[in-house]
Amino acid sequence: MNELSKKKKNARLFGFSKEEMLENLIRHSNCNRNLLKKVQNTSESLLRNKGSPFARKIYRMLHEIFRELERNRQFTRTTLNNHGVLYGKISLSHQSEEDLLKYFHNRFPNCVICLYNIVKNETITMNEQGRFQKFQENLDECVQKISMNRKNTPYFEDITMNNEEFFQEFYSSQFIESRENRKYFKKMIPKYAMEMPGMKGGVENRFRNHQLDKYIKKNK
Repeated sequence: MNELSKKKKNARLFGFSKEEMLENLIRHSNCNRNLLKKVQNTSESLLRNKGSPFARKIYRMLHEIFRELERNRQFTRTTLNNHGVLYGKISLSHQSEEDLLKYFHNRFPNCVICLYNIVKNETITMNEQGRFQKFQENLDECVQKISMNRKNTPYFEDITMNNEEFFQEFYSSQFIESRENRKYFKKMIPKYAMEMPGMKGGVENRFRNHQLDKYIKKNK
């Protein structure tokens, strides 16, 4: 599967050619042969016409794919174990799993990426060579099976700070009170994003109403 075609920066309506529409529309969960055939038989000028209800429908479907993929890129919370397996939970209803895997693969090329899709109840993986696979096992089973065949390589053994020191160091470098912008925060992290697998019960949604001790185990 090729990466999702990006919106071209020109004056075309909606930014999509007919070829791009056909290439990406097939990824939508509600796409079917009749719809693709209708797009193929419709002139490109009509498909790019904002006054056309059919063109608006196609544009809406394409953006549903792009928005869902971008939400999962931004809000998926992952964990890296000592065997080089990066894993987490995602929520994808459209056929863009491989694009999401490639995103994490490019960021962590030396790791096996393992993501569980809560919508389709399946686990998808991509190894260091970029090989894409799907499994019906749950996330824990897949991570355990993959880790068994990989050597133990702790990625964070050189960190000498404890949990609280590490979090305080990170938090102080990221949170600057004078730059707090609640309006921008709500715009960039809307409420629906808080319901995604990586954000449920997270510190991001309620950090002002709780103590850090609730999330960090104190060293005795």
